[in-house]
Amino acid sequence: MNTSYLYPGHFDLVSPDGVITKIQLLGKKRAEVELVISSISAAFLGFQIDADRIQFNFKSTLAQLGLNAVAKEIVMSQKDLRAEIKLELHAISSLAEKMLPLLQPGAYIGKLFAADDRRCVRDSSYLSRMFGRCDRKGRPLLLLGGLHGPQHLVLEKIEGRTVAFLPLQDGNIQYNPSIEGLLPTLAHALQKTFPLRDLIRLHQFIDEALPHLVEENQMLLVSTLPLHIRTVFARVVDSLLPKGVQHTSANVLQPDTLASGDIYEFYGHADEEISDIPLEFFTLEPHREHVFFTDRDQLQISLDDNKSLFEAFETAPKPEEARAAVFIVKGTQLQDLKPEDWIATDPQKRNFPGTSQASRQAHMVAQYIGQQPSYPFLKAIETGLITSQGVLFTRYFPSPLMKRMLVSYHVEGHLMGLYFERASGKYGEFFSQEDRAMLTDLTTFGIPVFWVDRRSGQLLEYVQRLNKASGMFVPLKRREEFSKASFFGIYGSSLVASCFEDELFILLQGLLEIKDRFNHPLFNAETPLALVTGGGPGAMEVGNRVAQELNILSCANIVDFQSDVIAEQKQNPYVDAKMTYRLDRLIERQAEFYLDFPIFVMGGVGTDFEYSLEHVRQKVGARTTTPILLFGHPDYWRKKITNRFQCNLETGTLKGSEWIGNSFFCVQTAKQGLEVYKQFFSGKLQIGRDGPIIKEGFRVVP
Repeated sequence: MNTSYLYPGHFDLVSPDGVITKIQLLGKKRAEVELVISSISAAFLGFQIDADRIQFNFKSTLAQLGLNAVAKEIVMSQKDLRAEIKLELHAISSLAEKMLPLLQPGAYIGKLFAADDRRCVRDSSYLSRMFGRCDRKGRPLLLLGGLHGPQHLVLEKIEGRTVAFLPLQDGNIQYNPSIEGLLPTLAHALQKTFPLRDLIRLHQFIDEALPHLVEENQMLLVSTLPLHIRTVFARVVDSLLPKGVQHTSANVLQPDTLASGDIYEFYGHADEEISDIPLEFFTLEPHREHVFFTDRDQLQISLDDNKSLFEAFETAPKPEEARAAVFIVKGTQLQDLKPEDWIATDPQKRNFPGTSQASRQAHMVAQYIGQQPSYPFLKAIETGLITSQGVLFTRYFPSPLMKRMLVSYHVEGHLMGLYFERASGKYGEFFSQEDRAMLTDLTTFGIPVFWVDRRSGQLLEYVQRLNKASGMFVPLKRREEFSKASFFGIYGSSLVASCFEDELFILLQGLLEIKDRFNHPLFNAETPLALVTGGGPGAMEVGNRVAQELNILSCANIVDFQSDVIAEQKQNPYVDAKMTYRLDRLIERQAEFYLDFPIFVMGGVGTDFEYSLEHVRQKVGARTTTPILLFGHPDYWRKKITNRFQCNLETGTLKGSEWIGNSFFCVQTAKQGLEVYKQFFSGKLQIGRDGPIIKEGFRVVP
């Protein structure tokens, strides 16, 4: 990808300044000039549009001295990134006649401007919404004058474009005689990068008694209030001036000056006074427009369209393993994405030495960060080159080492969303603990994270559980449902589905039917239900399938079991919302179930582990005391639970927590389970510290 547009050397509508290579005087008032412009950016739009839309923009300092430049021939070479220009210089005033012979080869006198019709501002609202807005340094994006405000900038739509009319201030600008002594210095300074406008301003004054009339052989200099433009180029519209009047070819106002456009130069002849300055506008590159995300209606619509997003990621450069990123600020940019628009890199991560070699560690981390495909975009935001708000597309979820940049002050204000296709290059769909910590931080800083998930064919957004340090990726239309839900969960074997599917269906359906009868904080008409499993086969698949059949949000915390110790656990296809975990983070995965109402069915070692965790959470008060259902015959649960519970009682290791078993209820039918829940939601169920001690370690519901 050509990343030159991410560096601050240019705008894509203008070239660098051109230098005189040859000049020949043709009398006192005219000269022929040959000019060369080198090192033009490959992004310059003058290489892409018709030649008649390219103009030479004369240096305003020379125009204010009474000179004008007329381009006779412009030859562009995209291969050499170069332009050769033939000009005629005309001395309009007597002061200009004295300046003309002082110009020499080596002087920089102007640049090219690409008046690309595609960038012409046609809708006045594009400009008017900039009023009152500032850049990060507090400078107005669009303002005429200081405290006078936007009411002095009149916007009209003329011939399909927006035109602003700037009122003139009283009088004309004249020169003190001392200006003539400055001319040789000015001619010499043109061969350097030297600010000249403020220098000649020292020799100017305003004669407020003079009318705004253009006379032959004179250059009329008039002024307006300072025009602050940070988001567009402006150009004087000659066709809207009085007949017989023209502005010099120094007629383009750039957006990189703080108060540009307060002096204008006219020549010709007319009996009619000039009353105002008509300006048309051309937009900057989308990433430099200072446009807010809320202003991008088309982009927002496209981001809600799954098809557009999947097609956008298909344009990412090959091979599929390549890390690639692109920053999107405009709807048309998203729709027209090409492989060359992405930045693709191959970061080389070596083993970091650790804090024992702090300097080397810091250097290697910084080097690795700089190799990330998202780095140029985030850096451009930090430095102020990218000024528009937008979204970051990245093939892989960013490295946790990018966290510092992603949540930095300027980046988090411009990053309106992070979209990725894969969690990890090495681990596929599965997130590390560090990844999930970064998800939490991004959520804290208000940066939405979206998974363009090919497995489900849906766009999923990371949503954090209320008052919990965990969350899941949830379909967009079910985000609110997830946020408000009470969570039921199924723990059981991945190898044995058991025979509880019909009873589970009746149980969950019954809960949906009785919700509006209760006003419990976890169970009422306004609180949706969600069901969580481990996302695998067996009992988990049954739970997710039943949930989808009942339109209950079907969730899964899925762990990567691709190891030599256990056979691969296939994910079931009935999951709506999910979070994924690497195998070495199994404990964190279990801890993040955060179930309000666990339900256990037949299971092996994994189920025993999950039972123990829920048992401990209940004991230490890490969860609100709620009933936990044990589906199956009492003899099965006696073998699983009773001996261990009674051993703990007899040895005194449950002292003070003997009550812990009173929250576990063995049920064999949905009817029994519903009765337990009804008793609990109505406040009639005695469980917790004030409940009875159950010596079997669980209650059997008759």
